[in-house]
Amino acid sequence: CWLLSMLSLPVPSDHLPFPLCFVFSVKLETQKFVEEELSNISMPEMKGKEGRFQYTITDVKITELNLTHADLRFIPEVGLLFDVQNSSISLSFNRQILYWFFYDTGNINASAEGVNINTALNMIRDDEGRLKINNITCDAKIAKMRAKFSGTLGRVYDFVATFLTTGMRFLLNQQICPALNHAALVHVNSMLETIPVRTEVDQFIGIDYSLIDDPVVTSRSLDMHFRGMFFDLSHQNDTLVNYAVDPVIREYDRMVYLALSEFFFDSGMFSYHTAGIFQMDIVNEKMPKDLEMLLRTTYFGAIMMLNPALVDAPFSLHLAVNSPPKTSIKTSGATVVMTAIVKVMVLPPGQPPVQLSSMTMVNTYTLFKIFSNQSALESLALIPLQAPLKTMLQMSVVPLINNWTKRGVQIPLADGMDFIEEVVEYHNGFIVIGANLHFSKGLREMISGSTKPEPETDII
Repeated sequence: CWLLSMLSLPVPSDHLPFPLCFVFSVKLETQKFVEEELSNISMPEMKGKEGRFQYTITDVKITELNLTHADLRFIPEVGLLFDVQNSSISLSFNRQILYWFFYDTGNINASAEGVNINTALNMIRDDEGRLKINNITCDAKIAKMRAKFSGTLGRVYDFVATFLTTGMRFLLNQQICPALNHAALVHVNSMLETIPVRTEVDQFIGIDYSLIDDPVVTSRSLDMHFRGMFFDLSHQNDTLVNYAVDPVIREYDRMVYLALSEFFFDSGMFSYHTAGIFQMDIVNEKMPKDLEMLLRTTYFGAIMMLNPALVDAPFSLHLAVNSPPKTSIKTSGATVVMTAIVKVMVLPPGQPPVQLSSMTMVNTYTLFKIFSNQSALESLALIPLQAPLKTMLQMSVVPLINNWTKRGVQIPLADGMDFIEEVVEYHNGFIVIGANLHFSKGLREMISGSTKPEPETDII
């Protein structure tokens, strides 16, 4: 895979402390969202007759949810499970009761106890490469309900509570799962659809974040394989063949891990190179005086043989990276191998530039080589230029590349969610970035988009 993201829910270990706070933030946001969705349940009016009793129940409201025993975990080959056990729901509603000639109204406070909700989300890759909730299985049960009457005949009607709460428990059971189904399949999916899978990085290149297959769920993680590939905006079908090793993640002490292979970085370099921005001219005030003097000394003989009138003409260097820079990632760190063609020219006034030489420079952050593109003999003559040209390369082309790559790319997170406590580890062929999730907004606020502050931006 080119870019692997893992959302992990750590489990206790004899050798690894249980990072409960990491899991707690995700579970808490999920729990709050479920509570908000259930609080919005709309209950229909109830009417009925029992012997001499006639009743009407209206204005049913959920006043409190106590989901104290909630758990969030992964189920292999199923998805993400949110499980609520032995919790309670408090309700209030108005009654109208007619018994013979007596008519009574009042408020009823009821409580549902032994509330068990088992919800499993199955996630897939949609046609555009986005994460999507494909299906939700839900089972909800309420063990019992209690009701307490108020009003003039409250004590007399206590026995009516039995059949009222039976009907209310049945209706509430029927409402819980549809409410959660709608929340997941409509609300959460609508939020996921706002996350970009293909976007511009700058005016030259873009990046493809799309999933290349369905997420894989294990007992400890949700593994997602992203394309993680840059592309030239003017040649979007030009792609680089991926020869990089597939990243492997073995850590679980952070909530999220991003594994970036060498291909991720190479595709960015390839795209910038294809866009033609890795080139520059060093002339006039950009040309250091000592380098110009060295060039005049080195090429004095060539100028005299070519045209003595050019001896006082200003010099120019044209530097162009002639192939996409290559990234090498090891446990000791990362290096970039770059080759550039340097053309040495003189600029006679009012005339086209005259090329004196063309040379190839190969540079890593530990090695620098220079050789002539014209002859091996000239390569020997270029030895005095090696040190100043290396310095020039580091002062010109390397900053040019850094200028475009240091900006980073935005990680596709929903607005209101960002990374904290990041750690970086180098492996052979890939880099692993671990982080924890921070919610600056609740899940409901993220979905509704009710506030519009400047979005958080995490870059890599």
